[in-house]
Amino acid sequence: MIKSFRESLSLLATRRFGTFWFASLLSSIGTWAQQVAEPWLLLTLGASSFLIGLDTFAMNAPVWLLTLVGGALADRSDRRRVIALFQSIQMLCPIAIVVLLVTGRIHPWMIIALSVVVGITDALSMPSFQSIVPSLVTRQQIGRGLALNSTQFNLSRILGPSIAGVLIAGFGAMACFVVSAASYLPFIGVALWILPRRTPEPPRADAPSGRHPFAGIGGILREPRLRGSLLTVLATSVLCGPLVTFSPVLVKDAFHGDARHFSMALAAFGVGGLLGAIGLLGATPSMDQRRLSSGFALAYGVVLVLTALNPWFWGVPPLLVLAGVSMTVSNTAANSLLQATAGPRLLGQTVSLYMLAMRGGLSFGALLTGAVVGVLGVRHALLLNGVLAVAAQVALSRTFHGDAG
Repeated sequence: MIKSFRESLSLLATRRFGTFWFASLLSSIGTWAQQVAEPWLLLTLGASSFLIGLDTFAMNAPVWLLTLVGGALADRSDRRRVIALFQSIQMLCPIAIVVLLVTGRIHPWMIIALSVVVGITDALSMPSFQSIVPSLVTRQQIGRGLALNSTQFNLSRILGPSIAGVLIAGFGAMACFVVSAASYLPFIGVALWILPRRTPEPPRADAPSGRHPFAGIGGILREPRLRGSLLTVLATSVLCGPLVTFSPVLVKDAFHGDARHFSMALAAFGVGGLLGAIGLLGATPSMDQRRLSSGFALAYGVVLVLTALNPWFWGVPPLLVLAGVSMTVSNTAANSLLQATAGPRLLGQTVSLYMLAMRGGLSFGALLTGAVVGVLGVRHALLLNGVLAVAAQVALSRTFHGDAG
C-alpha cells in the first residue's frame, strides 16, 4: 500500500500532470468559493428553498441535453481548445454577478439564468476535461491519476469554503465571485500550454457506424460492469447529492446557523472527500472497483439518514466527513472502472455518460428535493431521500454483482 501511495504521488512531480493538477486545484478553489456564496446570496435575496434547488437544477440540467455532444467533441476535436473556449465563456458568469452586485440590480432570476450558462458550458467541456487524465498518464496509472484529480477537487472543497467564509464575513459575497472569476485564468492558460495537442484519428474502415457522433454508446451500456457503475452513480446523485445542495437550508432552518456554519459544513464534506481520495491513492490496481463503488454508495445513503435524524449542529460536520468519504470513493471507483475499460476512441463518450449520470442526477435530485423540502421540511425530505437511496443501492448491488458474475 505504501509503495502504491508513493507511486501515485510521484505523478505530481511530472511536468504535464503536475502542472495540470495545480492549475485544476486553483480553479476548483474558486469554484467552491462561489458554490458557498451563491446559495447564501440567494437566501439573502429572499429566495425560497425551491429556487435554491432550481438554481442547482439550472446548473446541472443542460448535462441531460448536451453532455453527449460534449463527449463527441472530446472524441473528435482538440480537447485543449474545447476546454479553453467554454471555460472562457463560463468565466464571464461570476464577472456578471459582480457587476450586478456593484450596480445593485441583482435578482434571484438573474443568478439562475447565469447558472444555465454555466451548465451549458460545463456540459460541453467537462467530457474533454474528464478525459484528459488518460492522455497524461499510462493506462496502468489511470486509476491513480483519477484519484489524484479527486484529491485536488476535495482539497478545494476544504480550502474553497474556508476562504469563502472569511471573504463573506469580511467583504461580503461579492468577493467570492471575484475570486471565482480570477481562478479561471491559470487553468485556461494551462489547457492551451501544457495539455497535449490532439489530432482526432479517422474512423476505422471496419466500423460501419463509426462516423456517427454517438456511435458506441449502445455498446457501452450493454456491458454489465459499465451499466452497473453508471446506475450506481445515477442513484447516488439523484438521492444523496441534495445533501450538499440543501446544506445551507439545513444549517439556517434546522440549526439557525450563519454563513460560517455553512462553510464549515461544506469544508467537512471536503475533508471527507480528501480522505477518501487519499485512501484510493493507496489502493492496488487489482482492487475490485465494482464492489468498492457499490459498497460506498450504500454507506452514503446510511449517512444521509443519520444526518436527517441528527438533532445537533455539531453532529453535522462529522457526518458530512463520512458523506464526503462515501461519495468520493464510490464515484471515483466507478469513474476509474469506466475509463480503464473504455477504448481510446470511445473515451469521450464513456466520460459523457458518467457526467450524465452524475451531473444530470444532481439536477433532478435538487429540483425534486427542493419541492419536497417546501412541503415536508428539510429534515424529512433528506430522510426520505436517504431511505430511498439505501433501498436503491441494495437492489442495484444485487443486480450489479449478479451481472458481473
